[in-house]
Amino acid sequence: MSDVYELAVSVDLRDELSEPELAELRWHLGMGPRPERLSVVTEFPIVVEDEAGEPVIENEPRPLLAGRGAARRIGGVLGSALVGRADLPWKGWSLSSRQEVHPDDFDKVGELLCRLAECVHDTHRHGDDAVSIGHLRFHESLTPEVIEVTNGRITWPV
Repeated sequence: MSDVYELAVSVDLRDELSEPELAELRWHLGMGPRPERLSVVTEFPIVVEDEAGEPVIENEPRPLLAGRGAARRIGGVLGSALVGRADLPWKGWSLSSRQEVHPDDFDKVGELLCRLAECVHDTHRHGDDAVSIGHLRFHESLTPEVIEVTNGRITWPV
C-alpha cells in the first residue's frame, strides 16, 4: 500500500515576491536552477551514515514541486507552471502545480505553501483570513479536500 497523495495548487500571487524568492520558487517548480541561497524553505535535513557508519544529519535541498511527466500512483500528468500577469487586471503571478506527495514531505511543502499564502490575491482569502491554497486527495480517494493556511499555519486534511 502506498501513502501517496495528489497535491493540486492553483493560486494567483500579488506582485511582491523579490527576485531571490522568485528564483527559489522557480527552482521548487522545476523551472530554474537552484539559487545559491535559499530563503523560503531553508532546511532539508536527511540522515546519512558517516565514514564510521554512524548516523549524521546533513542538509540536502531538493525542489518540492518539480515533478514532471506521467504520475506513478495518482494518474494523469505531473507538472508546474508560473506565469506573469502583467497584462491582466491583477498584476503578479499565476501558479499551478499538480504533484504526487508523501506525508513525509508535508512539512517542507507546507513551509512553501505558507509563504505562498502570504502573497495570494484577496480572491483566495476567506472572511476568517484563511487562504485556500489548493487541494489534497489520497490516491485511492475520489474526492479532494481543501488545503487552507490560517495565521501562517497550514491545515492538511489528513
